[in-house]
Amino acid sequence: MRYDKLVRDRIPEIIGAKGEECSFHIATDDDEFREKLYGKLREETEELIRDRNAGEIADVLEVLDAVMRFEGVSLEEVAETKRKKADERGGFSGRIILEES
Repeated sequence: MRYDKLVRDRIPEIIGAKGEECSFHIATDDDEFREKLYGKLREETEELIRDRNAGEIADVLEVLDAVMRFEGVSLEEVAETKRKKADERGGFSGRIILEES
């Protein structure tokens, strides 16, 4: 089966432990890694929308951690930016649905 997608680091090892074979390569090119990383984010987000559970949320967070490392953004920077946006624009706890503007 052909995948051509970013997978977690231990997936080749797990496949091998089952007695199966796989081929893979390391994305040393930043452009390739960025494309596959953001594709993985899209994939995991779509899975979360379909199957709303803690496992899917964890998968999205794992990919977001990788995005932050790749983009050179710290969790502290994200948290501060999130706080500022919430202070300026609010969050989503009010469940407000804008109908027209």
